[in-house]
Amino acid sequence: MDFYRYKAMDAGGRIRNGQMDAHNNADLEVRLRKLGLELINYKQAKSPAQKVSGRGLGRGLSRSIQRRDLLLFCFHLEQTSRAGIPILDALKDLRDSMDKPGLRQVIAAMTESIEGGKTLSQAMQDFPAVFSTVFASLIHAGEQSGELGTVLARLGDDLKWQDEMAAQTKRLLAYPAFVGAVVIGVLFFLMTYLVPELLIFIGTMGQELPAHTRALIFVSDLFVAYWYVVLAAPGLILGGIFIGVRTSPAVRLRVDRLTIRMPLIGPIIEKIILARLASLFAMMYAAGITIIDCIKTAEAIAGNQAIAGAMQKVGREVAAGKSVSAGFAATGLFPALVLRMITVGEGSGALQESLENVAYFYTRDVRESMQRLQAMIEPTMTVVLGALIAWVMFSVLGPIYDLIATIKI
Repeated sequence: MDFYRYKAMDAGGRIRNGQMDAHNNADLEVRLRKLGLELINYKQAKSPAQKVSGRGLGRGLSRSIQRRDLLLFCFHLEQTSRAGIPILDALKDLRDSMDKPGLRQVIAAMTESIEGGKTLSQAMQDFPAVFSTVFASLIHAGEQSGELGTVLARLGDDLKWQDEMAAQTKRLLAYPAFVGAVVIGVLFFLMTYLVPELLIFIGTMGQELPAHTRALIFVSDLFVAYWYVVLAAPGLILGGIFIGVRTSPAVRLRVDRLTIRMPLIGPIIEKIILARLASLFAMMYAAGITIIDCIKTAEAIAGNQAIAGAMQKVGREVAAGKSVSAGFAATGLFPALVLRMITVGEGSGALQESLENVAYFYTRDVRESMQRLQAMIEPTMTVVLGALIAWVMFSVLGPIYDLIATIKI
């Protein structure tokens, strides 16, 4: 559709200015007549979404608008919807009170789109960088069922959960990242400065060196001769993986499989993804979206090609006439307890509650796994740093001690 600004006259002879989507000028005239307006003149213009993108906010919206901004958006619309305030008035109030320029401009554009005849979900679809396909689909389902407030509340809960998981992940990774940087810095200092100075003295002793000292000399020489390679290698490896993931589906699938198979961290990542999928599946199913569409959407938002492939397999199994629980069982991703919960829920007609229980099960398991892993990280990193320093000390002081032991007084 095209976007038009128009001037029209109502039955009382008053002039009305506005904007509306239409296929062409004839369609615009028909639409206005249905509203009791007679078209005077019009001009084609950019849609609100195009204007916002033209101001440089298109791709940058996902960065400038944070998850907490969307949480505030959902909470405000939920409360006003339950209070019976029209969506258009609620959006205008939110637009006027919003202190984030990016989101304020998006809301302003959505307000113009709704005034032009679009629904809230259709206005959201103009901004895929801000409102995901799942978000817009759930809002559309809420509009159709008259349960928009309930859908907004569920979306708010999901955003809170995502924010909590992100905060826990940051806390989990902050300490090992700091200690890892310290370990790398200490290792680089030892191998490029301290060890070469100490090995000058050891080399003058003229005795056979033990294997661990020879290994230390080899590593030190490697650092000294190729220090630039040592520093650049991690960045080059990560950059190569990133480019491969972005350009090759086969590489991305392999990396995603390795990600969920990594020791300690992999199972946690997998459970986080499955918990979100179960939660969104329950939300979409409760909003009246069909099971097949729920599965297709879950496949699209998985964020991991290995799990997306498993959800695709679930969709094929269900489309072939099998039950949802049988489809999930065929993936091999879910433990017996979870499958039993889905089977019972499906048999009793309470699939939504069963999926919510699955999401709770995984969320609780993720929290406990993160707490255990966080408790293990500190002593593990301490042991690694201690072992590194002990290796250097024994490799340097061992030959000196052996030389002193051979001296006869």
